[in-house]
Amino acid sequence: MKDTGIRRHTIAIAFACAGLMNIALETASFAASPANYVAGLRRLTETEYRNSIADIFGSAIDVQGRFEPERRVGGLLASSSAILSITPAGFEGYSKMADRIAAQVVDEKNRGKLISCTPKTATAPDDKCAGEAVSHYGLILFRRPLTGAELKARTALAASIAKSSGNFYTGLRYALASLISSPQFLFRVETASAKDNTLDNYSRAARLSYLFWDTTPDAELLAAAQNGALATPDGVSRQVDRLMASPRLETGMRAFFADYFELDTFGNISKDPTIYPKFMGGVADSAKEETLRTAIDLTLKRNGDMRDLMTTRKTFINRTLASIYGVPFKFNSDWMPYEFPEDAGRSGLLTQVSMLGMFSHPGRSSPTKRGVAVLDIFLCQPTPNPPPNVDFSIINDVSNPTLKTVRQRLMAHATNGVCASCHTHSDPIGLSLEQFDSIGVRRVQENGQPIDVSATLQGQNFVGATGLGKVLHDNPKVAACFARKAYAYGVGASSERVSAAMVRTQMDSFTAGGYRLPVLLKALATSPQFFSAPPPEQPKVEQSKTKTAMNDVVH
Repeated sequence: MKDTGIRRHTIAIAFACAGLMNIALETASFAASPANYVAGLRRLTETEYRNSIADIFGSAIDVQGRFEPERRVGGLLASSSAILSITPAGFEGYSKMADRIAAQVVDEKNRGKLISCTPKTATAPDDKCAGEAVSHYGLILFRRPLTGAELKARTALAASIAKSSGNFYTGLRYALASLISSPQFLFRVETASAKDNTLDNYSRAARLSYLFWDTTPDAELLAAAQNGALATPDGVSRQVDRLMASPRLETGMRAFFADYFELDTFGNISKDPTIYPKFMGGVADSAKEETLRTAIDLTLKRNGDMRDLMTTRKTFINRTLASIYGVPFKFNSDWMPYEFPEDAGRSGLLTQVSMLGMFSHPGRSSPTKRGVAVLDIFLCQPTPNPPPNVDFSIINDVSNPTLKTVRQRLMAHATNGVCASCHTHSDPIGLSLEQFDSIGVRRVQENGQPIDVSATLQGQNFVGATGLGKVLHDNPKVAACFARKAYAYGVGASSERVSAAMVRTQMDSFTAGGYRLPVLLKALATSPQFFSAPPPEQPKVEQSKTKTAMNDVVH
């Protein structure tokens, strides 16, 4: 049998579809079991997928392909992983990626270090060697040991293709590809005990690892799951301490902060190059990196008060950002630490290029967008979408001779009763940031008129970005919102469904610990709630109905 691209594609898709069916049937089986049930399926994010593949097979393995889109739920992309599925086209894409990855693993230049055994002959099947490789990688990919049936099926596949192709490594390639394209890898299958409605040890290991490191559990964490250590508070605490002591915590927290600050928004924005010529290629990546470096430096490296993200003037800039900020760049390295002077009007993340640029229009700033973003991200107060057929002509008429500033135009627009309730809620916040244009450049006038940045938030009067930063820093809702989102991120829930009562104990520790991120992380990960799982709503699912439903999805 020739190893053609069509054949590779057909096999990969067949296994993806088979995997989709298998996970449905396993879910039904677990739900019907008196001992355990599937508490949730969490689709891997792109960074989780990439990090997992790098940790399992090595960073030299190239991952190329198109990932299924994500969407934000309760302010977080991570929360949508528990409700998102994979389309048939998406499975096709993942299957192609899996085949490319597996081909690299068994390639002559890699097989010596990635495959622990050598077949008796490279031209015929070898069940022992294939089984050893499949068992080893199955444990890491599925984040649990393979069942006997799973191991037998992959070993048989390897043997069948090795025999038809006359190449042991071709057979092993397809066996590995079937693991990588399986929903058991693409989804974090969280299993819980029906006895106490808590996650099993392997599900606990995955939840901890993806929270702290944004990747699959390592060997020590899997061993702790296997020997039962993760079933005890002391065992969990020891693993949490180990994960947090690792330099890899920075990788995990970068993923969390990227989600928390909604930095993916940069993928959907553009700026008018005639108005903002400085917003050239690479600015978006630089802006995201500045915000992540600032957050990691303050909360992890300096173990600072998380609330200081609202007020700090310390940041990190490269040559591109220095041009936008209008500051000298005197270093030869790519990045340098920088502290804005007091008279710069900058206040923490609120006045970085990322936040100001993401929540503005292509050709002008937007107090409404900025206000809505601050309320949603930092106060957990989402703003409803505007009603249909709203007339925005007054706001958009930047050439109006009598309404020269955006404040004047917004006030005129807000005279509409339908619009006033939302605008009076969000606009004061955004108006206090109006001394920065659509890409974050400082300015003091608009159309020849001085910019008024006075505002009121929840009864507190303040002026400008520095005043807003101070108000948010001292607002207890900011820290509470942060704790809710950190918990939601870890367990895959919508932050809107995480009540204050659910994280009260952890919030008390966070507050007593000076609002330090490590304190909050440990309090969250060692709490009983972190591993709790809701009982299944439908404990019995008929396999025939499941098969029909899954066939509808696949075909």
